[in-house]
Order: sequence, then C-alpha cells, then structure tokens
Amino acid sequence: MKYERFEDLPVWQAAIDLAQQVYALTRDRFFAQPGDLRDQLRRAALSVSNNIAEGFERGSTAELLAFLYIARGSAGEVRSMLHFSDRSPQTAHLKSDISKLIALAESCSRQIRAWADHLQNSDIKGQRHLDDQARKDYQHRKGAAAFERQLAQTLHQAHPHIYPDPDAKA
Repeated sequence: MKYERFEDLPVWQAAIDLAQQVYALTRDRFFAQPGDLRDQLRRAALSVSNNIAEGFERGSTAELLAFLYIARGSAGEVRSMLHFSDRSPQTAHLKSDISKLIALAESCSRQIRAWADHLQNSDIKGQRHLDDQARKDYQHRKGAAAFERQLAQTLHQAHPHIYPDPDAKA
C-alpha cells in the first residue's frame, strides 16, 4: 500500500498514541519531582512521531531512513526511561501503565525497523530521484515480474507435475 500522508501511516499513528499516553502518564506526581525526567521523557516520546513525519516529508529514501533511525532511537530512549521509572518504589501505582507504554514503544521500534529494512532493500531512491527514466525502469521491472508470475501460473496449470505451484508457500 502506498501512503500519501504520514498521518495515514500505522507506525506514525502508534507513535502519536505513545506520545499522548506518555504525556498523560507524566502528569502523575512522581514525574513532578525536581530534575528533567518528565521533560526528557515527553521530548523523546514526541520525537518518535515527529521524526517519522519529517522523514516521510523529505525527498529521498536516504533521508527518510536517517529520520527513521532517529525515531527508533527515541523509542528506545522512551523505553529506557520507562524502565528507570518502573524501578522506583514511588511508581508502584503506575506499574500497569508503564508496562503498556514499554510494549507500545517496543511495537513502534519493531515497525520502524521493518519499514527501514524494506526501504534499504528497495530500488526506489525517493520522490526527488524519480525522474521519467526511473519511472519507466520501475514500470518495466514491475511488468516483467507480473509476466513471470503469469507464466509460472500458466505452466503450473498446464503441467502441475513438472512446474511447482507459484502460490505454494515454501
């Protein structure tokens, strides 16, 4: 599926949920103590969705990847601070909320990693690099792959004992 707006990305939606829930959690009296934990946790949580958005709006895959790695790092930072908070006896009443947020931050990290892995293995370098020749090449490769798939299906239907089912899971 091709996304036109970062707001439609499931990973951005999860990341914005993470930020909202972190903001709600940090209204608790534990986070009102002197120090920067509350502010740093909020900044890191908001950084996940912001970096996904900024990378998405950039013109190249390389830039998107750079921002995805920053977003993933921020999700890790959120998890680390949540683990730190969870170890305090003063957060006993927040254990369940903190555990849910750790799981959500980890989910964001996994989604970002999967997307980054997919982008690294892609031939498309981004909108900025998509000239007429690159579009033609992409359409040609896409057409060739569709032809090969149709040929494999036709051969399997005609000679199932010789040609394996292209839809069968290996």
